Amino acid sequence: MPQVTVSDWDLFRDTIRSKVDDVVWQNWLSALEGDVVVSGTLLLTAPSEFHVRWVVDKHLDVIQQSAHSVFGNEVAVGLIASQHASISPVPPTPDSASSIESILTNSTNAHRPPPTTTQPSSKLLARYNFDQFVVGKSNRFAHAAAMAVAEQPGVHYNPLFIYGGAGLGKTHLLHAVGHHSLELHPKCVVRYVTSENFFNEFIDGIRRKRMDEFKSRYRLADILLLDDVQFFEGKEQILEEFFHTFNSLYESNKQMVLGSDRHPRNLSSLEDRLRSRFEWGLLTDIQPPDVETRIAILRKNTDRVRGQFPEDVLEFIAQNVVDNIRELEGALTRVTAYTTLTKEVIDLPMAREVLSDLVLSSTSGPLTPEDILRSTAAQCGFTTEELVGPSRRAPLAQARQIGMYLCRELTTLSLPRIGVLFGGRDHTTVIYAVGKVKRLLETDPNVFKTVSELSQDLRRT
Repeated sequence: MPQVTVSDWDLFRDTIRSKVDDVVWQNWLSALEGDVVVSGTLLLTAPSEFHVRWVVDKHLDVIQQSAHSVFGNEVAVGLIASQHASISPVPPTPDSASSIESILTNSTNAHRPPPTTTQPSSKLLARYNFDQFVVGKSNRFAHAAAMAVAEQPGVHYNPLFIYGGAGLGKTHLLHAVGHHSLELHPKCVVRYVTSENFFNEFIDGIRRKRMDEFKSRYRLADILLLDDVQFFEGKEQILEEFFHTFNSLYESNKQMVLGSDRHPRNLSSLEDRLRSRFEWGLLTDIQPPDVETRIAILRKNTDRVRGQFPEDVLEFIAQNVVDNIRELEGALTRVTAYTTLTKEVIDLPMAREVLSDLVLSSTSGPLTPEDILRSTAAQCGFTTEELVGPSRRAPLAQARQIGMYLCRELTTLSLPRIGVLFGGRDHTTVIYAVGKVKRLLETDPNVFKTVSELSQDLRRT
């Protein structure tokens, strides 16, 4: 078993790192270890079976190419988990690289369930997955815990309770757990729901005399992903129902992942018996990202932008948007939309002009949803009553969508709460509105002008 020299190993790692972006390196490839060649195969060790499957599926080509360039074309790559072998070492052949890759891929596929589509009832958003989640110091532990839960639901950390401020990635992690659990365990039943929707479905079950249907929907789930737990505060009847749902799932070894804007001990109006249950598993918080993580998030989001996005522009945005990832991404969207509409080259002076309100926001007072309602209505020539009313005529509907978009970008309101603010509309209507305005920002100069002016005016209030 020839040992790999330190210098060769460092060169191998540096070669891999030069071929991938920083996010992929930090999340997946930096954790690989290995210093032995067995029968012509360089054995690499990953932290878990899940990690092995992901690396083989997504990044095997890069690793194999790097091994060839450092150790020669005769050396292939094998991956094993730190505790259980995911593949067996294989002897070299005249076409060692291709045969090893084939065996690796076939072995990995033997461990991986066939591809599956997201269950319609799971209500998971496709864009919220682990691959799109940028890991930094502020969220590394929460990310690792979520991955462990996704790999072995109901075995460790039950419940997993993730808490932190708005716009920091709690919802993203909840959805990511659901997606990867379904990828690894396609027959499991996943339910994602906000506490507000859980409450509304509970009331609807009482009204329609279908409580058995409501109870079975959540108590028979293999994984329950419950977001915005703080909404349960002060609602005694729903707390009693959720208490029994929690007990039923826990006693059945079914996984629960809960998201909240506060630590359980700070949910003061919840009963002690429920707060104590939240602490039975693992508590982990997400803090606002540091500037390096904010820049990494921006780089991740610039993948869809044609051409080079200047580093000084990314740094300007990262230094001026500190506490909220949604607002960080919204600032990037505005710069991208502006350059698409005007055909101007992206540079720092242009970004400063487009995002001038970012600097102003640091000295402005707290922004309320009512501020957004009033300003949007006035800017678009309507009253606030019309904006939240039932009319769907085109100019009014677009103004309403702009208001929803601004509420999502500039406040901490959840999607259901924004829907309530705008006349009791469903959260799916809000999702549609936000997505539509994002598209219009890049194609409609009038919408871009309206959103930019409103954003700047609101930040001055």
